[in-house]
Amino acid sequence: MTNDVNFQKAVELINKSKRVLITTHTRPDGDACGAVAAVYDTLISLGKKAELILPSELPEWYEFLFAKKPAILGKDVSVEQLKKGEFFQPDLIILIDVNSNNQLSKFAEVLKQNKKSVIVIDHHMTNDGLGDIELIDTDAAATGLIVFDLMKYAGWKLNKKIATALFVAIATDTGWFCFNNTDSRVFSACAELIQSGAGPAKLHNDLYRDFSVQRFRLMTAMLNTLELHFEGRLAIQHLLRDDFKRAGAADKDTENLIDECQRIGTVEAAALFVGLADSRFKCSLRSKGSINVRLIAQKFGGGGHTMAAGVHLAGPLENAKQLIKAEVEKQLQQLDK
Repeated sequence: MTNDVNFQKAVELINKSKRVLITTHTRPDGDACGAVAAVYDTLISLGKKAELILPSELPEWYEFLFAKKPAILGKDVSVEQLKKGEFFQPDLIILIDVNSNNQLSKFAEVLKQNKKSVIVIDHHMTNDGLGDIELIDTDAAATGLIVFDLMKYAGWKLNKKIATALFVAIATDTGWFCFNNTDSRVFSACAELIQSGAGPAKLHNDLYRDFSVQRFRLMTAMLNTLELHFEGRLAIQHLLRDDFKRAGAADKDTENLIDECQRIGTVEAAALFVGLADSRFKCSLRSKGSINVRLIAQKFGGGGHTMAAGVHLAGPLENAKQLIKAEVEKQLQQLDK
């Protein structure tokens, strides 16, 4: 857990700051979106001027967390505009759910010339040391938990909107309390968030039972590519750019689709390869616990957690698949000794 010294430093810096810019990693997931929304709403309630900018599109199913849709870097504002302060001139930058240049995309260019203070709030192992103050807790199931602890430490009030955002952050990063990272700390925090107004039943319905037709078609295309290796212990699937076109779907529609194949009892690890416009593949990796997918991702320049990680790999697809298969096989051989 993050120590009180760092919490105090972060609170002091936030209190003396007047203009705060907040961002997170590319392809923001529920933890990133929920934690970002909670921090933003808290800063506004404290009388700060705050702005949000995301390095890639916000998934539409998380839009309800924001009073206004965050600006997208490269779409709503250019890197040069951000560097020149034409979008916003902050005296503090907060990076949430990320501490890696690779995961910041073009926002990393902004940080390289930045002279303002930076706070990092993150729970990932991958750490480029981007913050002047870093609230890092790799034992936390979600970055939303660290934000929750910060708010408790600072005495900042939880309202229904902030509680809802933090509940989304924690619930989604624990697979709605099904992943092995779900512990008593998670349930204790969520109990307080429910008391503050978060509604689990409605949130679950809105997030998991409200697919667009396009997203459902994309999932169908993915399921049709299923490969099982090593006696069903590794599941591999892929999506190509043509699959997105046929489904009418976007990259953001892939979130959590990798989890579907883990319903197969024999599967211990899963990989989903998504073709990118530059001919590379984004490989998302998941594990039920026996395989450390973070080690695999890190070998090729990626990162993440023991049971959830990601990496970008060069094509062609079969070569990218073989790299991952070989690393999973090595770990399975060690497990079987």
